[in-house]
Amino acid sequence: MEKRLILWLMALLSVIGVQAQDNANSRQARKMFEEVLQKITGPQGSTMHYNVNIASLYKTEGTIWYKGKKSKYLSKNSRAWNDGEVAYVIKGDRKEVEIYHANSPKQSRFGDTFKLEPNNYTYNIVADPRGYLITLKAKKGAGVKGMKEIRALLDKKTHNPLQLRIKVAFVWANVEVSDFKSGGISDDTFTFPRHLYKDYEIIDKRD
Repeated sequence: MEKRLILWLMALLSVIGVQAQDNANSRQARKMFEEVLQKITGPQGSTMHYNVNIASLYKTEGTIWYKGKKSKYLSKNSRAWNDGEVAYVIKGDRKEVEIYHANSPKQSRFGDTFKLEPNNYTYNIVADPRGYLITLKAKKGAGVKGMKEIRALLDKKTHNPLQLRIKVAFVWANVEVSDFKSGGISDDTFTFPRHLYKDYEIIDKRD
């Protein structure tokens, strides 16, 4: 009986030990992931060059700027300025400026696909030759319809983002990041330059 009790206790302690390690790992992963998000979207602002490849079906590259709720991106396929209240979007070669409310999902064809709710994911971090790999997986029953898994590769020294792999349904999107800079981003960056597009048709899509 005593031997069985000791074996049972050892097994229980080993399970608790694994769970503690998992929880510590999860906490570390989430903390580092949130620190990176703060670097990107915090009040200091950030900018980076990105190269996107979605299962070789859709490819684009460009530069993006963030600052709190404000954003701006310039790519081969589209351009957009979001000053936190109003979003101005130019798609392709059309001489049209579409205007949306800043938080409208209609301004992007991906809508809410890439919207992240942090509490709907589990977190894990492992060492990688280039730095740290953080993996987020959608919790079962969380009702996540967009991103099912996210793998973020961070630089070993700076913890700056190097690569993102995002799984939506059964398709993986790969995002390579370069020229990342956090801080020193002016609010003027997000102001739509009307004078450059004065001959464009204005299409107001605000409800």
